[in-house]
Amino acid sequence: MTLSSKPFAARLPRAAPIVAILSACWLGAPARGAEEARVVPPPAVDERAGKSAAEVAVLAGGCFWGVQGVFQHVKGVSSAVSGYDGGDKSTAHYEMTSRGDTGHAESVRIAFNPGEITYGRILQIYFSVAHDPTELNRQGPDEGTQYRSAIFPADEEQAGVAKAYIAQLDRAHVFDAPIVTTIEPGRTFYAAEDYHQDFLARNPTYPYIAFNDLPKIENLKRLFPDVYRAEPVLVRAGRS
Repeated sequence: MTLSSKPFAARLPRAAPIVAILSACWLGAPARGAEEARVVPPPAVDERAGKSAAEVAVLAGGCFWGVQGVFQHVKGVSSAVSGYDGGDKSTAHYEMTSRGDTGHAESVRIAFNPGEITYGRILQIYFSVAHDPTELNRQGPDEGTQYRSAIFPADEEQAGVAKAYIAQLDRAHVFDAPIVTTIEPGRTFYAAEDYHQDFLARNPTYPYIAFNDLPKIENLKRLFPDVYRAEPVLVRAGRS
């Protein structure tokens, strides 16, 4: 199945650079279907109890539209912002990141309340429904280092939880192939352009979203009913 790129161009906001039509989250590549959701065990190692009321996780798992959309539907998450992580500030722009040579990955900065949902639970959702952690430098129809599976830990404790969880899942052979998710500490997150924020929520009938990302929301609802919320927390709502 090959989807025409014409609907993509038609649905982009006028402010979006024309290079976006030719790059990330593009419809011109052969569609491989949404990544298969998996039931994965919770992490045996999680953060200590009693952390502050606000914490941040930064995760990359392919096109940020879908990853953002998933976590906007998770209880305990106060915001999920699409952006870039892994490279320099000067190249934290869509048209540059889309080249695949900046070190950036399309990422999502997830602010959450650890009293409602733990970092380990965030990672469980990430590995289960948000993306396929066994795909190297690609997700679905999107290919390149900017679509890599990566965790950008905020501190040593998050890095330790992530490392232990990857080892746990690999030992249990939860996936048919080894997990290729990288752990990249000491990086800085930069928010993406406004036209990328809340893209899934604003464009539910957009072919790329309908084919690749809406199934992730349904999988979240099915596999994690205790943390699923129907109304997403939106970036634009937080700015109003």
